[in-house]
Amino acid sequence: MVKAISLLSGGLDSILATKLVMDQGIDVFAVNFLTIFCTCSRGCKNCLSSKSAADKLGIPLKVFEISKEFMEIVKKPKYGYGSGLNPCIDCRIFMFKKAGKYMEEKGAKFLITGEVLGERPMSQTKRALKIIEEETGLKGLILRPLSAKLLEPTIPEKEGWVDRDKFLAIEGRSRKPQIELAKKLGIDEYPQPAGGCLLTDPAFSNRMKDLMKYNPDFTLEDVKLLRLGRHFRLSPEAKLIVGRDEKENNQLSNLVKEEDVLFQPLNGRGPLGIGKGIFNEELIQLSSSIIARYCDENLNQVEILCKKGNSFKVLVNPAKEELILKLRI
Repeated sequence: MVKAISLLSGGLDSILATKLVMDQGIDVFAVNFLTIFCTCSRGCKNCLSSKSAADKLGIPLKVFEISKEFMEIVKKPKYGYGSGLNPCIDCRIFMFKKAGKYMEEKGAKFLITGEVLGERPMSQTKRALKIIEEETGLKGLILRPLSAKLLEPTIPEKEGWVDRDKFLAIEGRSRKPQIELAKKLGIDEYPQPAGGCLLTDPAFSNRMKDLMKYNPDFTLEDVKLLRLGRHFRLSPEAKLIVGRDEKENNQLSNLVKEEDVLFQPLNGRGPLGIGKGIFNEELIQLSSSIIARYCDENLNQVEILCKKGNSFKVLVNPAKEELILKLRI
């Protein structure tokens, strides 16, 4: 039996592409790539959507955690960024290379992907697909069943391992053809479309750009903090992170390092704050006033406990809204 590797995100496109190939008697193994930038990876070790899809399809799933390697691509992508800080073409090249190695390990003959021509403006144009195949050395081995009839025949089609006539010619961003196909194939459970990468989110991208500018040697821990709270750039050497709710306060408290400044209100309910970088007395006062701005009680003055080695207290007025808007990332 011919084997193939499917890049299974768990979305409708990847489910349909995998199913179309499986129905032709191909033995399919699924792979998924998890990074710190995945919207599904808030502490989970597996992408829940891909795991659910693999279980329903009845195929094994291999998850690769690639955050450390992928961070180098984010810092300097060969093919640039999309609308945010998303290096989509470089990302696809990286993942296909990984999948290609796994293909060799499993003795598989080709890869399957749910990509649809023209669905994504950066990575799913004919030019982008050609670049990806050339850069990965997988020319002719990447099968895209949903748009196959709009693309050059692949090796699996030429060799007769799969029947090209059973694939489709879907193009563009409309999901109607996929939804109709799902009904035809008896697939009635699939996630609604959503951005799967935080790097396409404008707010997160701004935080990431700030981190790359002021801390180019950032770590995974620094990126984890970008997913939490409100962020304020106080100086080139100092940043404040303020929790938005009790859950985030607890998460932030677990991420405080010895060199950080911890801020907590004493005479009112409010957020926890972490100061990262170099803080002088002026910046401690400024950070405390920002913390005071988000306290629940409408107090004219708020007492803030500051901890960095020793603990001390400061009494401040809540920061004005104009200052908040100016400093917030």
